[in-house]
Amino acid sequence: MADKVSRSSFRTVLRNTFSLRSWKKSWRSLGLFFALIGPGIITSNVDNDAGGITTYSLAGAEYGLSLLWTLIPITLLLIIIQEMCARMGVVSGKGLSDLIRERFGARVTFCLMLFLFLANLGNTIAEFAGVAASMEIFGVSKYISVPVSALFVWWLVVKGSYKSVEKAFLVACLFYLSYIISGFMGRPDWGQVGTALITPEFRMEPGFITMTVGVVGTTIAPWMQFYLQSSVVDKGLKSGDYKYARLDVILGSFAVNIVAFFIIMLCAVTLFQNGIRIESARDAALALEPLAGKYCSWLFAFGLLNASLFAASILPLSTAYTICEAFGWESSVDRKFTEAPQFYGMYFLMIFLGAGIILLPDVPLIPIMYYSQVINGVLLPFVLVFMLVLVNDRRIMGNYTNGRILNIISWLTVLILIFLSLAMVVTSFV
Repeated sequence: MADKVSRSSFRTVLRNTFSLRSWKKSWRSLGLFFALIGPGIITSNVDNDAGGITTYSLAGAEYGLSLLWTLIPITLLLIIIQEMCARMGVVSGKGLSDLIRERFGARVTFCLMLFLFLANLGNTIAEFAGVAASMEIFGVSKYISVPVSALFVWWLVVKGSYKSVEKAFLVACLFYLSYIISGFMGRPDWGQVGTALITPEFRMEPGFITMTVGVVGTTIAPWMQFYLQSSVVDKGLKSGDYKYARLDVILGSFAVNIVAFFIIMLCAVTLFQNGIRIESARDAALALEPLAGKYCSWLFAFGLLNASLFAASILPLSTAYTICEAFGWESSVDRKFTEAPQFYGMYFLMIFLGAGIILLPDVPLIPIMYYSQVINGVLLPFVLVFMLVLVNDRRIMGNYTNGRILNIISWLTVLILIFLSLAMVVTSFV
């Protein structure tokens, strides 16, 4: 009798597992996931911009594989911060700057927006510099590449809807595979790479400390939190979509650091091992040709172009979202220009200034990029503290506030990031 019951239970399990209804439910869940992802993956990948790629290239070229291990804790920190933003977006239905204005007042919000505008402008200038540098490798003058790219990113957002813009950005994410392919073309010793990844190494040297702070700082920027939450709201995600938004953030956090891993590793096994010094991602692309072949060099340069163009689209968009939300103006790519003039005006202003400054002769790009990172470093701790206060406000979050354990982890994360941000600022002036 027991044997019959056992066989009957086994048949029931098989029938439920392979039933048409079960498969349909699985496919619906998968389809729903792909319909709802986007904000987390896009936001994280944009962080691998011209500045990020330069930082990772320098880390590998100057210190070899020594900094690979930092990508593991960085991934965890990024997931924690981004998850809170996504959760606030789906539960409140409001952007981060909107919530900050309501909770902390107009004066605090105005000061925050001013610093964010200056930091994002500096970063946007750096992105168009990346476009110019990458296209010069292919023999195209910046006086052609920069205006064309500026016109393209303006057209993409102004003439598109949220869905079409998001699809274009998700396609751009796929081109980061060029760094993974070029990494394999560098023919690394995978045993040595694996050992470096799981073996923490730290040197009490000013240069090493600064580079460590730079690798962490370039992965978590203030603008990311504002853009992620705004895009979650603009996409129309609700609290019922939270599990998909969370998975989106986790996938994005892993994707961005996998690309960072291959950039650091490639530059370590080629440039560092051959004693070649570089100052930018463009130098890295050019230096790779005699070491790993011209195709590897071209892939690296193409990755820089894609990353710069991608970020040159997102950073102005993030600024427009953030500032318009802060002052209560309409902010959505699904609105027409007449419905959201401030939003499109801010987006155009950021592109015009970012591209225009690059075309000026003898522009001091290094100081611009330098001071924008300093502003980022000063701004990040404030943004994170605002976020933690908001995510624990039951009037906003209801039952979706942080639990005790998550709060402990989150505040420790914030303290670590505050320390690293302050260290970045201090070491910048030393």
